[in-house]
Amino acid sequence: MEHQAVFDATGLLCPEPVMMLHVEMRKIGAKDVLKVIATDPSTTRDIPKFCQFLGHTLINQEQEGDTYFYWIEKKQS
Repeated sequence: MEHQAVFDATGLLCPEPVMMLHVEMRKIGAKDVLKVIATDPSTTRDIPKFCQFLGHTLINQEQEGDTYFYWIEKKQS
């Protein structure tokens, strides 16, 4: 899936992935897509809530083994 930036949160545990996701989202432009790679199962709950609360679009999420992938489109300013 197409994306403009990647945030590798592998090995980080709650609440670090979502806290750092705030920083990563600020680095990209409106309508850009950030791919997130995580290993913490709590991200399956936290990242969709993060997107819903802040108005970003969770385009897709997938799981391969113990790794979780998310594609988030940043909302327009």
